[in-house]
Amino acid sequence: MPDFTGDVWINIQGMVAGAINTFRVRDALDIAIVAFLIYHLILLVRETRAGQLIKGVLVILLLYLAASVLELYTLRTIMEYVIRYGVIVLLILFQPELRKVLEQVGRTSLSNLTVFAPNMSASEYERSQMIKTINAICDSCAVLSKEKIGALIVMEKETKIGDIISTGTIIDSQASADLIKNVFFPNSPLHDGALVIRNSRLYAAGCFLPLSDNYEISRSLGTRHRAALGISEVSDAVVVVVSEETGNITVAKNGKLNIGITVNTLSTILYNEFISSEKESSSERKKKLFRRVKK
Repeated sequence: MPDFTGDVWINIQGMVAGAINTFRVRDALDIAIVAFLIYHLILLVRETRAGQLIKGVLVILLLYLAASVLELYTLRTIMEYVIRYGVIVLLILFQPELRKVLEQVGRTSLSNLTVFAPNMSASEYERSQMIKTINAICDSCAVLSKEKIGALIVMEKETKIGDIISTGTIIDSQASADLIKNVFFPNSPLHDGALVIRNSRLYAAGCFLPLSDNYEISRSLGTRHRAALGISEVSDAVVVVVSEETGNITVAKNGKLNIGITVNTLSTILYNEFISSEKESSSERKKKLFRRVKK
C-alpha cells in the first residue's frame, strides 16, 4: 500500500524548502510593514471604543457568510450593500482615531515596566493598587461631598475610552485622596471636566464626556450627572459624581444613576465592580475599604 503519510511529509518539506529558497529581502520588508500596520490597528481598537464597532462589523460579515452558504439571496444582497457602503461609513466614524494613528506613524514607544513588590505576583499587585485607588476615591469624595465641591470621576473597565482621554491632560499618577481633591479644587486648571482612572492610576484630568440624550433625567440634575450618564451609556465605565449644589454622591453605571449614596455604599459598589469578592473576607474588606473620614 502507498505511504500517504510519507508523501504528505515530503510535499510539506518541499514546500518549506521552496519558500526558503525563494524568500527575498523585499518579502521581509513586506511582512514587517504589514505587521507594523496591524500593530497600530490593534492599538486603535484597544485604546478607543472602536472595539465595540468592530464586533458589529464581524456580525455583519458572519451574516453575509451565512446568507451565502444557505442561499438566502435577499439577505445576501442587503449585506452586500451594507459591506460596500459600510467602508465609507467606518472611515467617517473613525476619522479622529485614524488621524491620530497616522500622526504617530514613525514614532516608537517603549512599554512602561511595572515594578512589583517582592514576593508579589502581578495579579496581587494589581489588586492591591486597585484597593488603594478605591480608598483614595472614597476618602476624597467624603471630603468633597462635605465641602460641596463638584467632582466627576470615570473608572475605565473593559471598554477603552482613549478618545475621551485625548480631550484632557495626561497626569498618569498613582492615586491619592489629596491629588484627587486638588484636581477638583475650585478654579484649579483641571477642575472642569472628568478625571479618568485607568489601570488603578489617575490617568487624565479635564476630559470632556458625551452628554446623555435621555430626556427622562430629572431637571434638578446638572451637567455632571448628564455627562456621567452619557459615558455609562456608551461604555462599561463606572462613574462617580459629587454634586456641587447638594454634595450628594452618585454612581452611574450601565446607563443608570444611583443617587444620594453614602461613602460606605460607594466603597461597596466599587469593590464589587473592580475587586474579586472571593479572595477577601468581610473583615478584611471593612478594614481596607470602609475607612471613615474623621469629621
